This record gives sequence, C-alpha cells and structure tokens, in this order.
Amino acid sequence: MGKSRTDLMVQRLRTMQASTPDVESSAVVSVDGLIIASSLPSGVEEDRISAMSAAMLSLGERISGELGRGLLQEVYIHGSSGYVLLVSVGSDAVLTVLARQQAKLGLIFLEMRRASEDLLELVG
Repeated sequence: MGKSRTDLMVQRLRTMQASTPDVESSAVVSVDGLIIASSLPSGVEEDRISAMSAAMLSLGERISGELGRGLLQEVYIHGSSGYVLLVSVGSDAVLTVLARQQAKLGLIFLEMRRASEDLLELVG
C-alpha cells in the first residue's frame, strides 16, 4: 500500500528540515487555518499555529496588493529567538517554517520555494 498524501507531505517537510539545519520545524496549513501536514515539535499547539499562519498570509496578501507591491512572495516575522516564515503553496495552502535566530534566510526561502512546488502537487 502506498503512502498517503499527508505522509508524503510530512516526508517532504522532513527532507527540507534535514537539508536546512536552521529550520527547526514546519507545517503545511490550509488557507482556512487547518493543519494539512506538520513536522512540528511536540508541545506545539498545531491549531493555534495553523490559524495564525493562515491569518498572517491573508493579511500579507491584502497589504501587498493594497500598497501596490504586487503578488505576495513571502512573510517573515523576526522575534528575539528566531523567525516564523510563510510562503504560499498555490492558492489553497501555506508553508510555515520556524527557523533559528542565526538562520540564513536566503537559503531557507530558496528551500521553502522548492518545497512549495513539490507540496503544491500533493495539496492539489
């Protein structure tokens, strides 16, 4: 029996994390705020992360459009202990990554875009 779409998505998230050590965890979230697949640490409230990720991406898209910045590419939040990075996966999902404070963002966004393309086929 083959792997489910969710299993394949989780596998892709883990591959991204393995190739980019500054990525601590990640998730694919639907635009209505539900977890589709995750590789989040235990103790993290998936429901809260998914709802906030969807809301943040939606707000980012509105701001980008309203202020004439074109289509949203990514959203990033820089806190004192690291980053929360968001990239859309088509029009139906969001790839959310938690990254360490010393993370090389260019590399992570490149990996996120690659993962997003692969995940788009699975979300479809």
